[in-house]
Amino acid sequence: MAMRWTVKLTPWQRIIIKSLIHLVASGWLMLTFWLGVQDQLGADPVAGLLHFTGFGAINLLLITLLISPLNRYFGGELMRFRRLVGIYTFVYALGHFLTFAIFILGLDLNQLGTTIVERPYITIGFAALLILLALTITSPNALRRKLGRRWQTLHNLIYPALLLMLWHYTWSEKTAWGTPVYYWAGALGVVLIKTHIKWKGWLSFRRK
Repeated sequence: MAMRWTVKLTPWQRIIIKSLIHLVASGWLMLTFWLGVQDQLGADPVAGLLHFTGFGAINLLLITLLISPLNRYFGGELMRFRRLVGIYTFVYALGHFLTFAIFILGLDLNQLGTTIVERPYITIGFAALLILLALTITSPNALRRKLGRRWQTLHNLIYPALLLMLWHYTWSEKTAWGTPVYYWAGALGVVLIKTHIKWKGWLSFRRK
């Protein structure tokens, strides 16, 4: 039998944890952009910003997906923080896109549109960003209640978003070996864990 911990947080503890998530996620992002603007991110600050925000978005998305299975062992408390981590996934992905649009294309909207259409790996990344935007906009509980069953259908797009983000990263690296293969393996592991728990819960329900 799997170990389960019953964790009950007080309202103040939840506020403190959410504040720490804000502090770490936003503070780290702002500090990195500040260092990039000050030319203190190595020989190529723009590449440093692109890597930091890109890896950050993928890592945060994987953490968001892991919260649900881990929540089973923490008395349901972790789910209180999933939306916040998911929102920061979009924030980092947006930072990645803005870094490219501002520092590489000089915020030339015509060139940006042409680049998104004509460069497939940019198209894929932009599609992932749009999915994350839709998930972020519809994340509040009020919209969840209003959308009903359609909300879950919409938020299942988090899996195509992950696929597109990894595809974008792999294509940009021009190889599936090295770091990309570890991310693909990690993503597969997360999806398998969630699938296993979902089927286990469904089978338990069928036996009742």
